[in-house]
Amino acid sequence: CFLGDVRLRGQTGVPAERRGSYPFIDFRLLNNTTHSGEIGTKKKVKRLLSFQRYFHASRLLRGIIPQAPLHLLDEDYLGQARHMLSKVGMWDFDIFLFDRLTNGNSLVTLLCHLFNTHGLIHHFKLDMVTLHRFLVMVQEDYHGQNPYHNAVHAADVTQAMHCYLKEPKLASFLTPLDIMLGLLAAAAHDVDHPGVNQPFLIKTNHHLANLYQNMSVLENHHWRSTIGMLRESRLLAHLPKEMTQDIEQQLGSLILATDINRQNEFLTRLKTHLHNKDLRLVDAQDRHFMLQIALKCADICNPCRIWEMSKQWSERVCEEFYRQGDLEQKFELEISPLCNQQKDSIPSIQIGFMTYIVEPLFREWARFTGNSSLSESMLSHLAHNKAQWKSLLSEQHRRKGSVTGAELDGPGTESEEQTVAEGDAL
Repeated sequence: CFLGDVRLRGQTGVPAERRGSYPFIDFRLLNNTTHSGEIGTKKKVKRLLSFQRYFHASRLLRGIIPQAPLHLLDEDYLGQARHMLSKVGMWDFDIFLFDRLTNGNSLVTLLCHLFNTHGLIHHFKLDMVTLHRFLVMVQEDYHGQNPYHNAVHAADVTQAMHCYLKEPKLASFLTPLDIMLGLLAAAAHDVDHPGVNQPFLIKTNHHLANLYQNMSVLENHHWRSTIGMLRESRLLAHLPKEMTQDIEQQLGSLILATDINRQNEFLTRLKTHLHNKDLRLVDAQDRHFMLQIALKCADICNPCRIWEMSKQWSERVCEEFYRQGDLEQKFELEISPLCNQQKDSIPSIQIGFMTYIVEPLFREWARFTGNSSLSESMLSHLAHNKAQWKSLLSEQHRRKGSVTGAELDGPGTESEEQTVAEGDAL
């Protein structure tokens, strides 16, 4: 099954009977691709050229000037990118600007810098060429046409993870392995995301839903795809077999934790630990659990960013929802929750998301960090952004008629129901 999953990434050339009862609704439709041979050739050329560009950029970012510069990126842009990386631990880091300054290569450039900053290249004796090759593979396996689940989102989550790894209550206990796992999981947590959610894959009888028996379908695919690329690149081939197996399993545990349908499970466990005050971060098991929580926070931290960035992410994720809704309508399927552009407005979706999913998690994260300055800043942004969306929702309703207090809390009235709805959409 594992090899089948890796080989079926992108689904090009998969027989109709393996794609389910809706063979016309597959990644080819979502990605608008052409012939597999042509794609393969173009991708190989793009990957080779991208690798050369990334390697050149990374050397410059580390202060190494090559003897024969490739001039594939403008030196002024590289200078600005270097300046931004000096502030990569700041919460107001603008990933959209950084992506433009790196010519769309934010994920690779960011990971190279963070691996170097955290001393992971030296500690694990990683080969720079192989590391670049692996990161290029990861970045290219994100779908650039997805408004939200793309490589920029992965870079944004990675930058947030870096900030969380620096939290004093956590940082002093982390080992180099913990840090590498956290960064790798953040970078690859949504790799090869098709731009539709799990219920869509299930109701179209997609082969991934069948493969993973309708359980954490996308998260399992992200994990298995990541392991496939790790093995293909041979990034960790020089490490002991037992260690690489452990890394693969821990990556899986981290990525699977991002399944929003497991939100209550992790939140309840975190609350219990904090109530009992029994977290022992000297123990690998407790550190791993907090890495899971950190990754979950990083994955949904958009409402905790400054308004300008938070609003852009909100519009992107809702655009992806609406695209799925349009697909479902086109093929006469039931439109999924939050995916009907005529009924589900961006403000109402965001208010519900913040109220029932983001706020509960980040309040507990703040308790864990001892209300650190970063946690207080995130909660402050969250409150401000929620007020902004409520204001926009009120304005929308004023144009249409009256608005009730319940409507200002977003769709749904029960937290469990809302969690399920948001989980289905995400």
